[in-house]
Amino acid sequence: MWRWLWWWRPPCWRRTVLVNLKDDPTTAIRGVLWVAWGPWITIRHPELCKGGAPPAPMDGEVVLERRNVAFFQVP
Repeated sequence: MWRWLWWWRPPCWRRTVLVNLKDDPTTAIRGVLWVAWGPWITIRHPELCKGGAPPAPMDGEVVLERRNVAFFQVP
């Protein structure tokens, strides 16, 4: 029964997503969902989106804890 879980991946894997955060509802991170493994989520090519300001590019990759993610949006 559990054999099929080894290949499971999120439906929005390797797609551009907007990650809304629990800590600050006015902040979101847009980028490519690269890895979602255990309690960690990795976003490549991230941009910081604050309410009322244009998106600001961020260097490198962003690693988030799942418990800090309110929800994903797939544009």
